[in-house]
Amino acid sequence: MKETVLRIDSLCVERSGDVVLEDISLNLDRGNFLGIIGPNGAGKTTLLKTIMGLVPISSGRIELFGQPPAEARRSAHALGYVPQRYVISGNFPATVADVVMMGRLCCIGALRFPRKRDWAETENSLAMVGMGGMGKRPVGELSGGEMRRVMLAQALCASTRLLILDEPTIGLDLPAEHAFYALLKTLQDELSLTVVAVSHDLVALGGQADHLACINRRMHVHGNPDEVVHSHAIQEAYSCEFDFLAGEIAHHEKGSR
Repeated sequence: MKETVLRIDSLCVERSGDVVLEDISLNLDRGNFLGIIGPNGAGKTTLLKTIMGLVPISSGRIELFGQPPAEARRSAHALGYVPQRYVISGNFPATVADVVMMGRLCCIGALRFPRKRDWAETENSLAMVGMGGMGKRPVGELSGGEMRRVMLAQALCASTRLLILDEPTIGLDLPAEHAFYALLKTLQDELSLTVVAVSHDLVALGGQADHLACINRRMHVHGNPDEVVHSHAIQEAYSCEFDFLAGEIAHHEKGSR
């Protein structure tokens, strides 16, 4: 029997009196990759924050591993998060290993020092993202692509079961973007990770995700990526952006032949 990791039923979210999300429903089973797409201002990041228990629900229900989000988030080994932006000064006095170790805080406990096991898990996470042996490198020297991998290692180093990513390839060039998504797919398969990722790049995300959900305040379409990409509901969700979007899809399909 499949384990349902994420369950959302008739979710509505209001912020400052405005409806940001309404009547959102979906289920996500363990080991599956859900991509969330939609135009600017559609509520994608708000949905991620609501799933993590950081934004209050106006009505409806969300469950992570059968628990309310705030309770699941407090459980070690449950949830890892890669934010949209993570800016570090070139002079920031920390190593790559120090940054990744921050992901182990839920396991170490408050006011305690990392143990040998924690450092071993940190190095293991770096190895998983292709940065093994780079723990002593100053974090301020990293490229954008390397920093994304470090943040991914940080999110994974507490034996994470659900990985949430907000625009994980923003600012990366095309080869780095493709490499990141390929790595993410490998980790999903090897670790049985459940993945939820938001992106503006429908084509790249649709090529990796098991399911796509297109939202613009409400759910417009949800299902198989190929069916979603070619759905008439996409035009409704993206409105005036659709002509550009359709051109991008056609260009990608032509190049893949």
